[in-house]
This record gives sequence, structure tokens and C-alpha cells, in this order.
Amino acid sequence: MQLVAPLLISFLSCFIILKFLIPFLNKEKMDQTEREELKSHQKKNGTPTMGGIAIILSFILGTILYINEPGTLPVLILTFGFGLIGFIDDFLKVVKKNPDGLIAWQKFLLQILFSTIYLLLIVKRDGISLELMIPFSGGKLLNIGFWAIPLMYFAVIGTVNGTNFTDGLDGLAGSVTVPVALFFTFASVLMGNGSPAAGMAMTGSLLAFLMFNSYPAKIFMGDTGSLALGGFVAGMAYILNMPLYILIVGFIYLIEVLSVIIQVLYFKATHGKRIFRMAPIHHHFELGGWSETRVTYVFTIITILLCFIGAAAI
Repeated sequence: MQLVAPLLISFLSCFIILKFLIPFLNKEKMDQTEREELKSHQKKNGTPTMGGIAIILSFILGTILYINEPGTLPVLILTFGFGLIGFIDDFLKVVKKNPDGLIAWQKFLLQILFSTIYLLLIVKRDGISLELMIPFSGGKLLNIGFWAIPLMYFAVIGTVNGTNFTDGLDGLAGSVTVPVALFFTFASVLMGNGSPAAGMAMTGSLLAFLMFNSYPAKIFMGDTGSLALGGFVAGMAYILNMPLYILIVGFIYLIEVLSVIIQVLYFKATHGKRIFRMAPIHHHFELGGWSETRVTYVFTIITILLCFIGAAAI
């Protein structure tokens, strides 16, 4: 029941919430404006955003019964906290018509705040160390002492930004994160710790959300959803001592954020030249002739294969 109940509760609650949320967002004109460079995306203008509200609420409902189990509360807090940051950002952009949303330093300070709360919960409340499990080592843990703390902040914030950049095509972020959530659920069951309930709850929420977000999307998750997904992935990784595994199973998040960094640095260094047609990298493939669905399928299949490799590396 620890696996089935969270899945069903989160799936059904997300489905029901979206049935009411989509008409509400449409009525209130809470829609997304697409980048002008993407001509094929202009038809999406007017599609409601902030659908991450449904993901977060259903995730909470799916995990609430298991809140006292070690690891569950910290993951819930990190997921909700980063989702809240995304919600504030979306609200400022969509409702208050402030195109910049949260200022960079405001967003960064809030990310530090929720990461710190998470850190205190896993270490002080649940007694989880910051040791790093080394892939393909048979479960050996690496203790890097004090440096584990700044590494945690870097890993959490980096993962969150990676998932945020991944959310650029219909169904992409959700489709990539489902196998990642299942991977951490499998790891939790295999290792006898972590929070399998949280993993299954997120899986259920995303499966329901994808029924409305797959191409052509009836709703977008917005930063509310994409930042929450990043918080979930990083949160699950750390309660299992598996942040290094994000480099494997979260490769798509990594390559998305790296493509943006590389594009910006190269653009500045060459005074206007570009490596990619557009960044993040999913737009590079799209402008190269791939359909949105093809990019989503390929990125998802790559993630599934990498999750199998990650499972073999435990």
C-alpha cells in the first residue's frame, strides 16, 4: 500500500484539480506568452500556465499519510518551497504583468532559505548524513566533510534550474521526470530507506498532469511546476545519499542547463556567434526540424535508459 496508495491518491487528486483549475485559469486570463523566435509556438499563446499548482497539491495529498517516515517531510518541504518560489514568479509575470518576475537575487535568497530548511530537516530531524554514494562501487559512501554543505546547495539549486530549463516543450519536463521519480522509488525500496511514498506520489501527479500537458498542451506547469520538480529530484537524491546519481538519471536536466551556459559564454566571447540554434538545447533540435513530440520522446527514452544504468550502479 505504501506504493499503490500514494500513486492513486496523487493521480486522482491531480486529475480532479486540473478539471477545475484549467477553466479557472482560462477565465482569469492566466496564460503564457511564447518567445517570438519560436514561430511554431505562437499558437500556444493564450494557453493557461501555473498548472504546477495541481502537481504540488496532489503531491502533498499523496504523501501526507507518510509524513512521519524519515525523509518524506524534507522532500515535501523542498518540493513545496521551490514550487512556492515558482508560483510567486509566475504570479508576478502572469497576474501582475511584470515580465521580470522575481529579481535574480530575490529568487536566489529564497532558494537558499528552503535549501537550508531542507538541510536542517534531513540532518537534525531525520539523522541523514551528507555522505555521497559512489556509483558502481557497491554502495560505498564518500565523506567530504565540510564541503558536503556547499555541494548540497550547489546540487539542489543546479538541479532546480536544470528542470526549469527542461520545461520548454509540451510534456517534456513531466515525461523526463516520471522515470527519474520511479528510479528514486526503486532505490528507496531496494535500499530500505528514503521515501518510496514520495516517489510514487510524484509519479501519480505527473502521469495525471501529462494527460493535459502532452502535445497539444491544454495547460503548462510554469515555474510553479518546474521548480517544484527540481526540488523533488534533489530532495529524493539527498535523503538516499545519491546526489551523484543525478548526473546519470538527470542527464537531460544537466545538458539543458549546460547548453544555456555554453551558449551565453560563447555568445559573449565571440561577440554574437552561437553554438546552438537556440538554447536550451531542446529548441536547438526543434529548430533543426524535429517535432516537439519527437524531442520529448527521444529525451524521455534517453532518461529511461539512463535510469536503468543508474539502477545497475546502485
